[in-house]
Amino acid sequence: MRAEATSIRLGLQDLAERLGDLSLELLHEALADADPKASPAANEERRVTRARRSVEKAIALLGDDEDELDLP
Repeated sequence: MRAEATSIRLGLQDLAERLGDLSLELLHEALADADPKASPAANEERRVTRARRSVEKAIALLGDDEDELDLP
């Protein structure tokens, strides 16, 4: 893998960790509300979690070597 792709992958790993931390903070905030499911923090937490998962997919794609890909 090229050095630039490796650098991007490392940056994405840092971003995924930051998004995970933010998600936990938002979850704690939502749980403190009277109605956690209706909390604006709960809605934001769901969006942040989806973003983290997308970043993790990109990390996985950049981590694969071309030889390991199962392409038809």
